[in-house]
This record gives sequence, C-alpha cells and structure tokens, in this order.
Amino acid sequence: MKNVSLKNDAGLLALALRLVVGWTYFSAFWRRTVLADKLDPEVAGYIGEKFNAFLPNALGIKPIIQYLVENPDVLWVNMVIFMVVEGIVGLFIMFGLFTRLMSIGVFGLAMGILLGSGWIGTTCLDEWQIGILGIATGFLIFLTGSGKYSLDNYLIKNNFVITKKKWFAWLGSGILPIKEKVFPKVVLIGSLFVLGVTLMTNQIFHGGVWGPLHNKSVKPKLEITDGKISEKRLSFDVYRTEGVDVYGSWVIGIELYDNKNNTIIEYTQEDLATMDKESIINYYVSKIKPGKHSLIVPLGAKAKLNLDNEALSSLSKGTYTVKITDISGTYWEHQFKK
Repeated sequence: MKNVSLKNDAGLLALALRLVVGWTYFSAFWRRTVLADKLDPEVAGYIGEKFNAFLPNALGIKPIIQYLVENPDVLWVNMVIFMVVEGIVGLFIMFGLFTRLMSIGVFGLAMGILLGSGWIGTTCLDEWQIGILGIATGFLIFLTGSGKYSLDNYLIKNNFVITKKKWFAWLGSGILPIKEKVFPKVVLIGSLFVLGVTLMTNQIFHGGVWGPLHNKSVKPKLEITDGKISEKRLSFDVYRTEGVDVYGSWVIGIELYDNKNNTIIEYTQEDLATMDKESIINYYVSKIKPGKHSLIVPLGAKAKLNLDNEALSSLSKGTYTVKITDISGTYWEHQFKK
C-alpha cells in the first residue's frame, strides 16, 4: 500500500476518537444551554462561579481569570463566547468539517482547561486528565484529519472549489503538505511537546513525577490577610484557595485574641449564620455569604469581612490574632498589629 493511502486511512482510524472528543465539547454546550440554564448569574450552578473556582492555583493564566471574575459583565460575555466555541468545535469535529481547524480549537480549549483547573480533582486528578488528553487528541486529529466518514471527505470527493485551495489541507483534511522526510520529525517534536506539558503540569499541580504527592482539592484552606482594627471595627480579607470545588468551607467560628491569648471577641456558628450581608464585601463572582448553619466560603471566593463590636473601642496597641474555624475542626490564624 502506498504511503498516500496510509495517510488517508489515518483519518478513518481516528473516527471513534473524533466522535467522542467532539461530543465531549458539544455536550458541554448542550447541557449548559438546553438541558439546564448555566448562563444566568442569578441561578445556582452559573458557569462563571465554576470558572471562579479555577483562580487560586491556575497556572500562567491567573491574571486573566482574576480580571474576568472581578468584572462580572465581561465574564458573562466571555462565558457565552467560550460555550459557543465549544459547541461549534464539538459539532464540526463530529461531522468532520474543517477538521484540522477544529482540532486546533480542541487543543486550545484543552490547554485552557489544563492550565486553569488541572489542579482540581478530589480522587483521580479529574480536570488534569481531561485537559492533557484533550491536548493529545487535538494534536493527533490535526495530523490525521478526517477520513471517509466526514464532510471534508465529501467535499474532496466531489471536487468542491474550496478543496483546491492550498489552505484547505491545513484547515480541513487530506494529505498535509509536509515533505515525507520532515513529517516524522513533526510528529516526534509535537509528541514530545505534549509529553513535556503532561509531565510539567503533573509535577506542578500534583507532584506526580517526583517528591511527595499532593492534592489541593481534598481539604479546604483559607488565607487570612490585611487584618485591621479601627475604632469599633475589625476587618480582614478571607480567600479560599483549596478544597473541593463543589462544596463550600463552612465557617462556624471567628475569634480575636490578644498577645496573651485572651479572647476579645467571639462569633459563634449562630452569629455567622445570621451575619449581616452588608458586613461582607465580595471581590469576585463566587460569594462568601451566610448559610443556614454557618458562613459559607466557596472555592475561589474572596471577601473583606467587617465586624463591628463595642469591645474593640478600648483596645490598646499591640499584636492581635484572628482565628477562623471550619466545621471540620480545621482552623486558620492571622496575626497583625494595631
């Protein structure tokens, strides 16, 4: 069999992969628009809040995510664009239309998933696996194009004018216009690049190549910063950077101590559940808010808490400590000077 035939067959052999990855991306669009409304910022499950959960440990694209979650209107527009692109890429890949162009879309979408949320996954590195396999799939489908069962093939067989253009082989299907001697090197270099991204992100996100393994999605972690006492007000920033993305951290206690470990003020579980919402200034789309039994802190949420109390008015200068306790018993502390 000639090499040309082998190349043409490659697209046919990748049919199952093309259909599955196509549905993976198209179904994301389908379930967020048809099966459920995930574009309404006022409805639980808004995709922007999911995107916000990526922020704490995103790799390389954190400034972009932070800008978007700080600007809800811009975020909404970008979420709509993102979902439309997912739908088009998935549908076109399944039908095999402009297959190579869509494979670049698969590669780009998967890279975004990997860099943004590759650190998330409570049991089996879920988001990292989705991202890295998407990158490898995008690269493979770019090399193979689509074979017999595709619209690209239909256009080629029927000699449509568009298929005579030089760019069609790069963006559609057919034989890639790369010299035979160079083609194996392109495959090798691209494959090694994908492997390199795999090993690098696996190590950064999870310590999966050497050293101790770690999973930032198992236990909640709160960062407390910018503690201040001004007249009768205690204020500080709370930022949840780790833990399960689909559950909040349930804060059941906030305490303030002096340098002799004396309790100055204490907010109980009941106090936090009935906390005035005006005392919470949220920075991002995901919001810290009072729940039925505690103060709820979603993954990626950051807010300034302002706690007014008469006991703060007579405090002398010195070192003070804020302590926040989660329902699990885990607690976090932050020292600052008045």
